[in-house]
Amino acid sequence: MLERLNEEIRRRERVIRIFPSRESGIRLIGALLMEQDEKWASGRKYLDMTEYFEWQKEISKKRRIRLFQ
Repeated sequence: MLERLNEEIRRRERVIRIFPSRESGIRLIGALLMEQDEKWASGRKYLDMTEYFEWQKEISKKRRIRLFQ
């Protein structure tokens, strides 16, 4: 994910070529980071935690059964 973000920054940097000031470069990077954050916050989850929690419950049940046998 980080590599894709770096590539996007480089791609946009090549389009602009020369930044008039340091602040304009920081503004570009900040805008890209805000855009990426919005995508991550509103997009689909990469890992569905409900499946993980169900798996954890099954494992703990199996361990309890072994202890009482």
